[in-house]
Amino acid sequence: MSAFRRPEEYATVAPPSTTSAPSKKGIFAASIIGTSIEWYDYYIFGTAAALVFGSLFYPGFSSVAGTLAAFGTFAVGFIARPLGAAVIGHFGDRVGRKSMLVLTLLMTGGSTFLIGVLPTYAAIGVGAPLLLVALRLIQGFGVGGEWGGAILIATEHASPRRRAVYGSFAQFGVPVGVLTSNLAFLAVSGMSNEDFMSYGWRIPFLISVVLVIVGFLVRSRLQDAPEFQQVKQDKEVSKVPVAELFRSQPRNLLLASLASIAPPAVGYTVIVYMLTYGTKVVGFDRTTLLTLILASTLVWIATIVVSALAADRFGSKKVYALGALTAVIWPIPMFALVNTGNTGLALLAFAVAAIVQGVMAGAQGGLFTEIFDVRFRYSGISIAYQVGGMIGGAVTPIVATALFGTYGSSTPIAVYVMALSLISFVTVLGLRGGSAPAATEHANGPAGTAPAAAPTAAARPAS
Repeated sequence: MSAFRRPEEYATVAPPSTTSAPSKKGIFAASIIGTSIEWYDYYIFGTAAALVFGSLFYPGFSSVAGTLAAFGTFAVGFIARPLGAAVIGHFGDRVGRKSMLVLTLLMTGGSTFLIGVLPTYAAIGVGAPLLLVALRLIQGFGVGGEWGGAILIATEHASPRRRAVYGSFAQFGVPVGVLTSNLAFLAVSGMSNEDFMSYGWRIPFLISVVLVIVGFLVRSRLQDAPEFQQVKQDKEVSKVPVAELFRSQPRNLLLASLASIAPPAVGYTVIVYMLTYGTKVVGFDRTTLLTLILASTLVWIATIVVSALAADRFGSKKVYALGALTAVIWPIPMFALVNTGNTGLALLAFAVAAIVQGVMAGAQGGLFTEIFDVRFRYSGISIAYQVGGMIGGAVTPIVATALFGTYGSSTPIAVYVMALSLISFVTVLGLRGGSAPAATEHANGPAGTAPAAAPTAAARPAS
C-alpha cells in the first residue's frame, strides 16, 4: 500500500454505519455553531487583553509594559494550539472526528467561563495572572483541535466539487465569533469605566456557558463521514498519525503551515491590536472602534461565501493565493486610512481587511482537505493551521506594540504584516493539490449519501 492515497480511493464500498447520515443543514449547524462558540471564547480574551487585562492582572507595570504583558498572556494560547492540534488530531485520526469536537467545545467553554470568575491581582496577588495564563493554555489547547475537526466533519461529507463550500461552514465561525464577541463587549461598553473594570468585562465570559450547552447538543448528534468510517472498516487507521504525517507528507505540512500565516496576521492586527492603537494613538472612542470592527465582520462573512463558490469552480489554491496577494498589498493603505481619525475611512480600512481575510478563509478548508491523506488528515490540517496561527497571530500584537514603541510610526507594523503575508503567498503556490476541481464527482455523492464504488484505475478519468 502506498503512503498516500487519494480520498476517492477509500470509497470502494459502503461505510459500515447503519445510522442515517446527517443532512446538509445538520452539518452546517454543527460546523458553524461549534466554531462560532469557540472563536467567541477566544476573541473575547483578545478584546479583554487589549482593554482591561493589563490594569487588572498586571497593575505594577507601566502602561506599555502592562499592555505587552496582557498580549503575552494572549499569545500563550497560541503556543498551546499546535500542541492541542497534535494531540487532539492524533485521537481524531484514530478514534473519530465527532468525539474530539465535543471535547474541544467543553475545554474552551469551561476555561472561558472560569476566566469570568477569576479574581484579579488586587484580590489574590501574583496568583491571578498565573491562573489566567493556565486557563488561557487550556483554552488554546482546545482551540488547537477545533478547527481541523470542524472542517473535516463538513468537507468529508461533501463531494470533491463542493468541498470548499462545505469547508466554509466552519470558516463562518471565525467572523461570527468576532461579531458576537464584539457585540458582547459593545453591550457592556456603555457602563461607567468603574463598573466596566469592576464586573462589566466579566459578563461576556460568563454568558459563554449558555452557548456551550447549545453547541454540545448540536454536536452530540453528529457522526463521522463515510470516508473516515471506511478507513476504520478497512483497519487502515494510522497507529501514530503525526509520525506518519511527518514521514509521508512533510513538504505539504511545512508549506501549508507557512501558507496559514497571512489570515491571522491581518486578522489579529485589526481585531486585537487596533483596539489599542486606535484608542491610545489615533484617538478613537472604544465603542466606535468596536462598532467598526463589528460592521466589517458582515463583509467578512459575505466574502467567505463568494470565495468558497469561486474555489470550487476555479480551484482552491488559486483563490487562496489571490487572497494572500491582497494581504501583501493592503496593510500600508489600511493604517493610512485609520490614521486619518475619520470614522468612514477607518470603516473602509477594516472592510477591505475583512475581504482579504474572507477570500483566504473561503478557500482554505477545501484546500487543506485535498492536500492531506485521510488517515492523518485531522493531524495535518490542524497542525498546519495552528502553526500558521501561532506565527501570524500570537506575536503580531506584541511585535506591533514593540515596533510602534520603538519607531513611533505605523509603517514598520504594516511592513511586518506585509512580510508575513508574502511568505504565505509564495508558499501556497508550492502546495500540491487544490489547484483545480475534479473533472467528475469521483466516488462521492452529495452530503448524506453513501459513496458509490470507485472507478478502477483504467476507468478513472484523468484530472
